[in-house]
Amino acid sequence: MPNQDAQQPGMAWLAFAMLTVFTWGVYGVMLHTGQQNMADPVNGRYKAFLFVGIAYFLTAVLAPLAMLLFNKADLTSMPAAGMKWSLVAGIMGAIGAFGTLLAFGAKGSPAVVMAIVFAGAPIVNATVAMAMHPPAGGIGAIKWPFFLGLLLAAVGGCLVTFFRPAAVPAPKPGSHTAIASPGRHT
Repeated sequence: MPNQDAQQPGMAWLAFAMLTVFTWGVYGVMLHTGQQNMADPVNGRYKAFLFVGIAYFLTAVLAPLAMLLFNKADLTSMPAAGMKWSLVAGIMGAIGAFGTLLAFGAKGSPAVVMAIVFAGAPIVNATVAMAMHPPAGGIGAIKWPFFLGLLLAAVGGCLVTFFRPAAVPAPKPGSHTAIASPGRHT
């Protein structure tokens, strides 16, 4: 008799999903910080994106290549359809990262830009996934809480955007702020 536990999915997928939630959750803020720290108001975003590309190379080329070699995978056997769709997925991810930088360059704040991205992306994902991989029984078989979830994602993105906390204004060039020394009253 086969082991029932071996047939049941574990919870590792949830840990990996939460890893993605965290890393993508900090992505926008770190990317914006990198862009600002390039100290180049005209080309800083492109310089930051160059380093995103280097990071993608290190993470998305060298790491999987090492895993494939470690697993002794056949690197000569990759179906064209798998390569095509994987390449399209990578292009979509890179365009999204570039769009994020362009949004920052157009004075979008990380809190607002990323709220829109992360509220809108699940809606687009659900729509495209259902179009490419229709659910069993068609659209009519989908339960109403699914559509409610899409609506709540949209509403949540709007609420975060419209009611975001006010940013601390940047100091004006040439202005000086007095800082009191500890223990000294000014």
